[in-house]
Amino acid sequence: MLKKVVCLALPGTAPFEFGVVCEVFGIDRSEMGGPRFDFTIATADPGPVPTSLGYSMTIEHDLSVAADADLVAVPAHAIGPVDERYLEVIRAAEARGAWVMSVCSGAFVLAQAGILDGRRATTHWTHADRLAREYPRTEVDADVLFVQDGKVVTGAGTAAGIDAALHIVREEYGATATNVIARRMVVPPQRDGGQSQYIPSPVPECRSDTFALVTQWMLENLDQDLTIDQLARRALMSSRTFARRFRAETGTTPAAWLNRQRILRAQQELEQTVDGLEQIAQRAGFGTAAVMRHHFLKVLQTTPTAYRRAFGAREAG
Repeated sequence: MLKKVVCLALPGTAPFEFGVVCEVFGIDRSEMGGPRFDFTIATADPGPVPTSLGYSMTIEHDLSVAADADLVAVPAHAIGPVDERYLEVIRAAEARGAWVMSVCSGAFVLAQAGILDGRRATTHWTHADRLAREYPRTEVDADVLFVQDGKVVTGAGTAAGIDAALHIVREEYGATATNVIARRMVVPPQRDGGQSQYIPSPVPECRSDTFALVTQWMLENLDQDLTIDQLARRALMSSRTFARRFRAETGTTPAAWLNRQRILRAQQELEQTVDGLEQIAQRAGFGTAAVMRHHFLKVLQTTPTAYRRAFGAREAG
C-alpha cells in the first residue's frame, strides 16, 4: 500500500507542478475518509532551492529520506543536466518496485535516470519532440494526459500532473479515496479514459450555443438510439451539414462522440454503483453487456468486469 511519498525539489523546480504534488499527497484528508500519506520534500543539498520563478524555497531534508519511499515524485523543472544524486534516488526507487512519477518536464529527469528506456511516456506537448529526439529508446506520446508503464507514471503539462497523481491514488486506494481528494481540490476525479495505460485527451467543448445545446441533450439521452437525422433536426440543419459542422466543432464524428460519452457514463456507473452489467449497458446506451464489453476492449483495452474490479468503490485505507 502506498504510504510514504517523497517529492524531489530540484534546482529550477516549477512552483505550480511542485504544488500539485504537495496538494495531492501532502494534506491529511483522513477525517473526510481520504488517505493520509507520510509526505516529505527532499533535495540533494538541504537549504535554499531556487525555483523557476526566481525565488527560493528552504528544504530541510536530504535525499536519504527517499530510501524507503513508496512513491518518488519529480515536478517540472528547468530542462538540463541533473545532479547524479537525484538520478540515483530515482533508479533505486524504480528498482525496488516503488512508484515513480513525473510532472511535465520532470520526465526528462526520469529519462536521464534511464528508467524510461523501453517505456511509453509523455510530457508537455511543447517538449515532446525534444524528449523523443534526445531519448530515442522512449516511446513518447504527446496526445495524452498521462501514461502509466509499469509503476512509472509520466504526466503531461502543468495541470495534467493532477490527473497523474490522482491516477496513482486510484490505483492504490480506489475511487472513494480519489473522489475525496478531487472534491477538496475542486477538480474531476478522472477527466477522461479508464484503467488502460494512458488516458486520451478530453473531447473538445463546443464553441457554438447550438452544438452545446445538442451535445447536452445527447448526454441526457445516451440510453436512446440517437441517429444523425434526429440530431440534425434538433440543430435545425440537414444531416450532411450537421455531420460536417459537428466534426468542425468537436474534432470527431457524432457517432464517435456518442460512443466515447457512453463509455465514460459506463465507467462512472461501474465505479459508483453495484448494478449489473446489463442495467449499466442499457443506461449508457450500449443496449447489451456484450456490446459494452466490445467497446471497452476496443477503447480501454479492458473489460467492464476488470474495470469495476480495479476502480469500483473501495474503503479508503
